[in-house]
Amino acid sequence: MSHAIYWTDEAHETFDAIVLIIEDKWGFKQAGIFVKRVQQISSLIAEQPYLFRASITRDLRQAIISKQTSVFYEVKETSINILFFWDNRQEPLFDL
Repeated sequence: MSHAIYWTDEAHETFDAIVLIIEDKWGFKQAGIFVKRVQQISSLIAEQPYLFRASITRDLRQAIISKQTSVFYEVKETSINILFFWDNRQEPLFDL
């Protein structure tokens, strides 16, 4: 069963910020590759929400998009909430 995916406002903001940084530093082609990878990861999450590692709780999970970027999401009974995107080079939010 595929779960519906919903993005929080923070997810939209952090995603847009990362795409703009990639466009600025490496160009539109690399930004497009990043966007496509996010779409692929989102599809995997929708089909298999527990595929990626658990974070603080079993329902809060982290998917690595690239060496530099992760997405954090929350698993609900019939849906997935994409919470935010994270630059892995920053200080950790919490110990996983």
